[in-house]
Amino acid sequence: MPEMDPTFTALPLRALADAALDRARTLGASHADLRVMRTNVLHRVLRDSRLESSGDRSELGLSVRVVHDGSWGFAAGVVLTPEEAARLAEQAVAMATVARPLVQRPVELAPEPVHADRIWVSSYQVNPFEVPESDRLGRLTELSERLLAADPVHHATTTLLAVQENTFYADLAGTSTTQQRVRVEPSLEAVHVGEQGFVTMSTVAPPAGRGWEYLTGAGWDFDDEVERLPEWLAEHAAAPSVEAGRYDLVIEPSNLWLTIHESVAHGTELDRALGYEAAYAGTSFATFDQLGSLQYGSQHMTVTGDRVTEHGLATVGYDDEGVAAQSFQIIRDGVLVGYQLNRQMAQEKGFGRSNGCAYADSAGHIPLQRMPNVSLQADPDGPDVADLISDVDDGIYVVGNKSWSIDMQRYNFQFTGQRFYRIRDGRLAGQVKDVAYQATTTEFWGSMDAVGGPSTYLLAGTFNCGKGQPGQGAPVSHGSPAARFRDVNVLNTSAEGSH
Repeated sequence: MPEMDPTFTALPLRALADAALDRARTLGASHADLRVMRTNVLHRVLRDSRLESSGDRSELGLSVRVVHDGSWGFAAGVVLTPEEAARLAEQAVAMATVARPLVQRPVELAPEPVHADRIWVSSYQVNPFEVPESDRLGRLTELSERLLAADPVHHATTTLLAVQENTFYADLAGTSTTQQRVRVEPSLEAVHVGEQGFVTMSTVAPPAGRGWEYLTGAGWDFDDEVERLPEWLAEHAAAPSVEAGRYDLVIEPSNLWLTIHESVAHGTELDRALGYEAAYAGTSFATFDQLGSLQYGSQHMTVTGDRVTEHGLATVGYDDEGVAAQSFQIIRDGVLVGYQLNRQMAQEKGFGRSNGCAYADSAGHIPLQRMPNVSLQADPDGPDVADLISDVDDGIYVVGNKSWSIDMQRYNFQFTGQRFYRIRDGRLAGQVKDVAYQATTTEFWGSMDAVGGPSTYLLAGTFNCGKGQPGQGAPVSHGSPAARFRDVNVLNTSAEGSH
């Protein structure tokens, strides 16, 4: 079992909390919390099996957030002493006082049970920061060299990103939590240089809340994917360009996760739906007045939010407001039934309790309502991929994600992918290229007539979902089965780009 990093728990966490919270209480704060956050990041890049760049960094700081006279106040620093913690509490109260004339509705927070002295560590086996550098580079070099050895591959780029995130939280109510999360993102990209220029293809292995074991067989077979990637790349390079038109699509979760992220997960963040988050990538068409009535998709569409899925990138024990991790429904049988919440929005809109979606990417940033793991649920008795394909006369099978575009209301979009296969009479008929599928959110999800069974399910996601001003990044996973969509508009990206 993984253990909490002793170098983090050796910090004067309790003394910092006592100093900050006592000072905030004395100054009349109705709520106050202190966070100490440390983030270690490891980044390696190999170009043609040789190390091109290597970076390691660590960020450590503390922050105090208060509600004083109905207004938020926030202050952050990097000096970990009780005196500094008390000073930050004073500064946060002063900020709240300055902001109070601008507050239209006094801040109230939804209640949350007290979680005292809780420790939580994410699910992994081997901390990548404890692996010898020779072993890390050895494995990355091995995979890169195997990729380069294949005839169609002229260049290869191999990357590894690993993060260890430690957070201590304490508030006036008595909650105190200490947490550690580890996540890794390995990737290999192969390049073919031919008559048509550069053609690239990457592994579709998703980032995961796992440790070094992810690269050595736990959760993903990188050796198998690296062996097959050159064949896929060569076929893609020689593939004909798709004819634009309307097709039935069978979409793998390695592609569908990003469509879920952009059109569903961002669209059901309550701050966007309420118009609070309008400056960074817009609001949402899924406005609050449509809760319980908006037909987001077909009856096959059930989407949950959670912060508890094992190996999920957004999985925690407690969020950055001291709310225990939980699971909740967002879309049920195609109908919008829930939103992602923090404590302020939960109280403001009468939800009774937050569903634990507050997160800040550093001590220097205030927690925002951030995306949990948002996942399309599989049909327990659903078909496998072959069965989904067998019921398509004229269609396209989509694997892996690539570029995308969506409007600020999370409504009009188009997505491309890594590989596309024609489907004719229920069978795959070779790769095509230059494919993008285009739709509105409700049109697309309304066209979904089948979701695969558990055997087709994959937990994918991203390390860096952007939001807020100043901008913050957050890791998030999206689970999905393979799914089938009828009569979807398909563009030829080569023809579109020539206009």
